[in-house]
Amino acid sequence: MKPQPEQLHTVNPYLAVADARRLIAFLQAAFAGEVTEQLEYEGQLSHAEVRVGDSIVMIGQIRGGQPAMPAMLYLYLDDCDAAYARALAAGATSVMAPVDMYYADRTGAVADPCGNQWWISTRLENLSNEELQARHAAEMARRATL
Repeated sequence: MKPQPEQLHTVNPYLAVADARRLIAFLQAAFAGEVTEQLEYEGQLSHAEVRVGDSIVMIGQIRGGQPAMPAMLYLYLDDCDAAYARALAAGATSVMAPVDMYYADRTGAVADPCGNQWWISTRLENLSNEELQARHAAEMARRATL
């Protein structure tokens, strides 16, 4: 027997939010999320799992004065520009419009209606660690002159 369920990874995001149903609807509209598990108690959503690509995002509905636990998540999708546009249409606010980054990803970011940030990326090229280090050093030097 494996130590974790078959559909889960060793590390899985778990978002505790004030409106779990709203977050589920956002994930479905923005990132083609698919609900794989939904537990209710006395008519209220307690826990849900939503598949986004090859990953599961766990969602918990906060109760009884518990604080929400916003997170920052990094997604790799086929078309970050299209996903960014869908996220905005689904109620997100822009954090950063998509742009080609020095580390070889095209990346944009949104904040969902529950306060989580989603950094949406598409890989543009594969870099060796040495190439990445050189680009990083050049970018840091460029920023230092601003």
